[in-house]
Amino acid sequence: VLFLARPSSPVSGLLSTCVMFSWLGTDDRRKRDPEVFQTVSEGLKKLYKTKLLPLEEHYKFHEFHSPALEDADFDNKPMVLLVGQYSTGKTSFIRYLLEQDFPGMRIGPEPTTDSFIAVMHGDIEGLIPGNALVVDPKKPFRKLNAFGNAFLNRFVCAQLPNPVLESISVIDTPGILSGEKQRISRGYDFAAVLEWFAERVDRIILLFDAHKLDISDEFSEVIKALKNHEDKIRVVLNKADQIETQQLMRVYGALMWSLGKIVNTPEVIRVYIGSFWSHPLLIPDNRKLFEAEEQDLFKDIQSLPRNAALRKLNDLIKRARLAKVHAYIISSLKKEMPSVFGKENKKKELINSLGEIYSRIEREHQISPGDFPNLKKMQEQLQAHDLNKFQPLKMKLLDTVDDMLAHDIAQLMVLVRQEETQRPNQVVKGGAFEGTMNGPFGHGYGEGAGEGIDEVEWVVARDKPMYDEIFYTLSPVNGKVTGANAKKEMVKSKLPNTVLGKIWKLADIDKDGMLDDEEFALANHLIKVKLEGHELPSELPGHLVPPTKRKIPE
Repeated sequence: VLFLARPSSPVSGLLSTCVMFSWLGTDDRRKRDPEVFQTVSEGLKKLYKTKLLPLEEHYKFHEFHSPALEDADFDNKPMVLLVGQYSTGKTSFIRYLLEQDFPGMRIGPEPTTDSFIAVMHGDIEGLIPGNALVVDPKKPFRKLNAFGNAFLNRFVCAQLPNPVLESISVIDTPGILSGEKQRISRGYDFAAVLEWFAERVDRIILLFDAHKLDISDEFSEVIKALKNHEDKIRVVLNKADQIETQQLMRVYGALMWSLGKIVNTPEVIRVYIGSFWSHPLLIPDNRKLFEAEEQDLFKDIQSLPRNAALRKLNDLIKRARLAKVHAYIISSLKKEMPSVFGKENKKKELINSLGEIYSRIEREHQISPGDFPNLKKMQEQLQAHDLNKFQPLKMKLLDTVDDMLAHDIAQLMVLVRQEETQRPNQVVKGGAFEGTMNGPFGHGYGEGAGEGIDEVEWVVARDKPMYDEIFYTLSPVNGKVTGANAKKEMVKSKLPNTVLGKIWKLADIDKDGMLDDEEFALANHLIKVKLEGHELPSELPGHLVPPTKRKIPE
């Protein structure tokens, strides 16, 4: 319909005004208000499904980089991935944190863990095989199905009721081989599986044995596979109590030098030094160093639940940036391909000149070189694809992702801060993280001890005269010694702080931060129990309670 109006008429003026400012209306629609979400998890799921996933599917992102994310990836608890050569103490480290054995656990000097073990919370203790795990929609492992049966036969979930696992899950990995052993094929792409986990976990802990720092070729490849996740990596130099201080300094220096050649980051990677197991320190000279390092590492792990939402948001941003770059690469290859003749020759030419295509995209779209996928790996993957079936550039999909990054992510950042403020005390509890905050020891917990349960007399009484002699040398005031004075005596056992912290918690029955002669004797009895190789009880059994502290039945 053609509407005519005289130039001087009011209608004509209105039309011209509408034409002049029509671009304003369009721009206002573009600058829409970001969506409002109730929780960060809900927001991440919706943004991914509605804005990023369509771009990924259009340009076959999942065939090149990473499978599509599912609800469980956004809802699951924080995960810690342990990586290291065999016999570096990965399984012992988990045992140390949980202070409890877990199903499928094997510890030894030889390569014992040949499987990926996801240690997770469950009301009933037991093992779930890999093939069952990847069909469980509540577990974040469904997409591991792509690695085939060779991997799934080497993947299990160990479930058990443990307070630590109420806040985090831990992934134990096969020991990385060295020398001739590393030439044995695993039957699946080990580095690719680790890369899959690295993208989804909250913390990656690389364990090294202070006795052997030879970083094998396989370990180097694994560390390189963790590229772009350096912010999640922490390094532990384990079994450090078994070497002298001077030698430990040399080992630490050698480790930093080796890591500097493999991990390409401008900042120095954080290395924690200690011995993460419940045995007496062989060389206790560096006890204070180990205590401080352990507390720093524990604080880092304990902060994971509080920072989980921010980590997932950060990972989604990284994924969106990679998906955008991938779209530019795929559409550029499609644009260069002939429609009829010479397809194979052109395909080879394009794959060989992929580095030049990267440079052109980098210049045209002002993209950082660090956002591009690995060149060699991308060239290998392109060999298996028909470049003619790729899609041309569809700006609407890219604009949607840009809009998400510019507006919706900023809105979610505000929500992340709000959730952190509402849950300031959300930390990992239980296991080695537990301990008396007011006592002289940091963390600690354990299980066991039944000596004297059938005896009428208090079992500690038989050695109490010997403990009393020590007690009165510690300057008791009003019949009690302070925590600081008791600590000086207790550390002579060379037991780690996690163990001594638990002993203190059990022995300080009236919770006044001091020990009387009976409590001091009980503490020494529990030290003796532990040094003899027995486990400590999680709660003090009735037969070990000093006679004067026992409640008289009404």
